[in-house]
Amino acid sequence: MHRESSFNRLIEELKRLPGVGQKTAQRLAFFLLKMPVAEAKAIAQAIIDIKDTSRFCTLCNNITEEDPCRICRDSTRDRKKILVVEEPSTLYTIERTGGYKGLYHVMLGALSPLDGIGPEDIKISGLLNRVEKDGIEEVILATDPDMAGEATAMYLLRLLKPMGVHVTRIAYGIPVGSDIEYADELTLVKSLEGRRDV
Repeated sequence: MHRESSFNRLIEELKRLPGVGQKTAQRLAFFLLKMPVAEAKAIAQAIIDIKDTSRFCTLCNNITEEDPCRICRDSTRDRKKILVVEEPSTLYTIERTGGYKGLYHVMLGALSPLDGIGPEDIKISGLLNRVEKDGIEEVILATDPDMAGEATAMYLLRLLKPMGVHVTRIAYGIPVGSDIEYADELTLVKSLEGRRDV
């Protein structure tokens, strides 16, 4: 029986990563092969450690090693606002900007009936519970501007409005430094819808 080489096995495992195809997996495998053993072991150990120690925050569903997470424990944050995102990666992107100082709620997905993902498959009940019990005044919907994200935002809006909470949606538009003529039609429509007074 033919046994696959460890190098080929590494390439196949790397291809499981999002956005990594055959060529990128080969490049990464060669890079790892040339790397000093201690550095390669450090990468492997970091992967093992994150799988062993990380979990989802019981309040916001962010990735954390301590429960509740650092953001939920931070008493300096605006505890009257919750920004709703689909995935922890979006939370990290927003946090890097330093422009938002409220709380978060990570849905861990978006509604997608065609893929069999309904309201019971994402973290909606925890959000509703927080709004009801924690005196939340504003919920900011920051779901992706695709069909699933829009459907999720509309569904949440229908659930949240009767609770008397102020619901807003982040604006989408033309990136700073780009030309309007190169923007796609949906981006232009969203830019017009999200316009504000100056």
